[in-house]
Amino acid sequence: QVQLEESGGGLVQAGGSLRLSCVASGSIRYISRMGWYQQAPGKQRELVATITTGGETNYVDSVKGRFTISRDDAKNTVFLQMNSLKPEDTAVYYCNVNAKTYRTPTFRDYWGQGTQVTVSS
Repeated sequence: QVQLEESGGGLVQAGGSLRLSCVASGSIRYISRMGWYQQAPGKQRELVATITTGGETNYVDSVKGRFTISRDDAKNTVFLQMNSLKPEDTAVYYCNVNAKTYRTPTFRDYWGQGTQVTVSS
C-alpha cells in the first residue's frame, strides 16, 4: 500500500502564497505520474496540475502562470507552489500518485486525505 501525507494548507489573503507538500510512503516500487486536484464545496474533484517522471507538467488553465508543480523523486514528494492566490482557489486540495508497489504489480492511483486551502478576499 501507499500512504500519502499532505501538508501546507491554510488560510491566506488574496494575492498571497502557499506551498503544498505531499510525501508518499509504504511499499513503493515505482511512482509514475504525481498530481494535485481540488474540490470546492458543492463541486466535483478537478485536476489542478500533474507532473510525469520526465518532468513534463500539465496545468488547468485557471492556475497557469500562478501555480508550479514539482517533485523530488529521492523523497517521493510532490509540491505545489501557489502564488497570487484568489478566493476562487479555495478548496480542499488532494494529492494523487500513480504507483506500483511490491505487492501490486500494476500501476494504480492513490489519494491523500486532502488539505484545506482558504483564500480570503
